[in-house]
Amino acid sequence: MAPGSLVFQQLTSSDDVTAKHRSALAECWVEVTNAGGAAGFPFPPVDVDTVTPALDRLIDQLAPDTSRIVTATMDGELAGWLNVRRDRFELIAHWGTLHHVQTRTAVRGLGIGRALMEEVRRIARDEMGLEQLRLAARGGMGLEAFYGRLGWHETGRWPGALRLTPSDDRDEILMMLAPL
Repeated sequence: MAPGSLVFQQLTSSDDVTAKHRSALAECWVEVTNAGGAAGFPFPPVDVDTVTPALDRLIDQLAPDTSRIVTATMDGELAGWLNVRRDRFELIAHWGTLHHVQTRTAVRGLGIGRALMEEVRRIARDEMGLEQLRLAARGGMGLEAFYGRLGWHETGRWPGALRLTPSDDRDEILMMLAPL
């Protein structure tokens, strides 16, 4: 995929989110979750009615300084999205966290996830003034290898922190990208 074929957009307030955005974000979240993705709903299957309340809470919290949704579209269709957040408390205002990183299953392997992560790195550094980013990833998914190729480093893990089934506990992997 040519990097120029992707269009990035930032949603920084609830007023930025159109009905089309809301629908596409929810549909992507359902698709990724039901394909086994670790994007915030650990117990598939889910449907739009399950995802929408969480999406609405996320949209209600959007603000340029503290929470943004970053989308990637290809040929006018949503290809992936994520949420970047920061706390304004001065002790920790220099770092932010990534949430709900996801790409549509039909476009995986085309570099969209990488491009989305590079774009959020630029936004965090140049627009939000952050010095580092953090995320938590579900173990057993190979996500630490993906993030590692992008310069992220594992800073720790909480063994068995995520119970998917009574016989399937996964580590929560803590990762950091610094400097941005």
